[in-house]
Amino acid sequence: MREAETRTGAGHAVVIGGGIAGLAAAHRLLDGGRRVTVLEASDRVGGKLLPGEIAGVRVDLGAESMLARRPEAVALAREVGLADRLQPPATATASIWTRGALRPMPKGHVMGVPGTAAALSGVLSDEGLARIERDADLPRTEVGEDVAVGEYVAARLGREVVDRLVEPLLGGVYAGDAYRISMRSAVPQLYQAARTRTSLTEAVREIQAKAAANQQTGPVFMGVEGGVGRLPLAVAESVRARGGEIVTGAPVTELRRVAAPAGEGSEAGTGAPGDASARVPAAARPHTVWRVVAGERVLYADAVIVAVPAPVAAGLLSAESPEAAAELRTVEYASMALVTLAYRRSEAALPDGSGFLVPPVDGRTIKASTFASQKWGWIADEDPDVIVLRTSVGRYGETEILQREDADLVDVSRHDLQAAAGLAATPLATRVTRWTDGLPQYPVGHHARVARIREHVAKLPGLAVCGAPYDGVGIPACIASAHAAVDQIGGDLRAVQELTAHPVQSLHGGAGE
Repeated sequence: MREAETRTGAGHAVVIGGGIAGLAAAHRLLDGGRRVTVLEASDRVGGKLLPGEIAGVRVDLGAESMLARRPEAVALAREVGLADRLQPPATATASIWTRGALRPMPKGHVMGVPGTAAALSGVLSDEGLARIERDADLPRTEVGEDVAVGEYVAARLGREVVDRLVEPLLGGVYAGDAYRISMRSAVPQLYQAARTRTSLTEAVREIQAKAAANQQTGPVFMGVEGGVGRLPLAVAESVRARGGEIVTGAPVTELRRVAAPAGEGSEAGTGAPGDASARVPAAARPHTVWRVVAGERVLYADAVIVAVPAPVAAGLLSAESPEAAAELRTVEYASMALVTLAYRRSEAALPDGSGFLVPPVDGRTIKASTFASQKWGWIADEDPDVIVLRTSVGRYGETEILQREDADLVDVSRHDLQAAAGLAATPLATRVTRWTDGLPQYPVGHHARVARIREHVAKLPGLAVCGAPYDGVGIPACIASAHAAVDQIGGDLRAVQELTAHPVQSLHGGAGE
C-alpha cells in the first residue's frame, strides 16, 4: 500500500461518517495530501453536535461544551477559523439536587470520588461521611484488569458516595449506570492511582497533587459562540475549501476489499467525471483497493476510515472482518432526550450558577438541568429578555420515559424544575431533541474489547476505525481517535496504541452536559 502511494502520489481516502470524528479524520487526511471523500448517511454533518434555535436565540441541541484541558478540540476549532468565537462558561458553579434541596456541587473530588470526607459535607448524610473515613483502615481492594467504578468506590467509601455524586456525574457523560461503567476506560487516572495505593482517598489526593504540580491554567471547558454545533460545520467548510468532498444522504451499503478495477478512474457507476475521486492510471493502482458502495456511487480507495456508531460499523465490517463485527455488535447504547425551554426573563428567576445534576437515587425524572443563559454569555447577549435552559431525561436501561410524547417530556421537566428551582412560569417556547442510541456504554472490559477490535481491523490494509465507541465519548476524545486512525493508515501506530492503553477521560462539562 505504501509503495503504491509512492507511485501514484496522494491516494484517495474515503471516510464513512460525517460526525465530528469523521470530519476531523478528513481534515487530517487533507493535511497529509490525500484526496478525501466523506460519506454521511443523514442529511447533515455533525452527529451529536447539533446547532439550533429557540425563541430566536441560537442554542445547542446536542453536546454544548468541550474539554479544554485536552488540546484536540480547541486546536481544531482554531484551525478552522473559530479562534475568536471560543468562549469559556460564564459560570462554572453548579449544584446537585439531592435530599430535597439544591446543594453546592462539592469540590476536591475526581468524578465524584473525594480525597477527604469533608469534601462531600452537605451532600452526604453524617453516616455517609463517616463511612468515607473508614477507607484508610480497610485492606487493599484489588482492581485487577478492570472494575466497575460504582462497585469499587462503594466497597471503599460506601454506596452513598456513588449514589449521590459519582452516579450523576458519570450519568452526565455516559447516561449510564455507575455500577456497570468501567473504571479503566471512564476514569483512567483513578484506575491507575488505585493500582498503586491501598486507600482510595489517598489515591485521589495523589491525583490532585499531581494536577496542582502541573499548574494547568485556563478554563477546564470551552464553548463556541453560537454553539458547539458550529464546530463540525466549520470543519466541513474547511474540508470542502481544501478540495475534500462531503456527500450527505449517502448511507454506505457495502465495504469490500477487491482487485483494483481495470481502466482509468477511481470511481465507477456515477457517470460524473468531475467527482473528487480523481483519475488514476490503472498501472499505478495498488493490486487491491477498497470498494465502497453508497447508493448509485461506487468508489475505490486505498484507505477507508470507519467513523460511525458501533452497530453500523459492525454491518460494514461483517464481510471483511467478521471478528471485529462480532465485537462491535456487543457495544450497548443509551438513549436520552434534551428538553430546551425559553422563558421571559421578567417571569423567570433562576438560582445562581450553571445548573444542577440529579442523582437517580432521589427518584426524579430529569437527570440534570443547564441554565444555558447563565452558563454561556453569548446566549444571554442574543436576547437579554429571554432565559434559556434545558433538561435531560433518560438513562441506560430506561425506555418508558423516552416513549412519551414531547409534550409529556416538557411537562415532567417543568414539574421537576418547579420543585428544584421554584420555576413556575409558562415557557415561551419548548423543543425536545431525542438522541436514540446516542451514547455508547463503557462496561467493565471495554478497553480489552477495543484492543480486540483494533487487532482484527489492523489485519486489513488501509482500514481504521474511530469515534465515540472506542476511546472516550467527549469531543476531544473523538478527535484524538480520528487523528490516531489517520496515523494508523499511514503506518504510524503510536497514537492508536497510546489511546488503546490510555483512553481519554471524558469529564462532565457542568450540569446538563
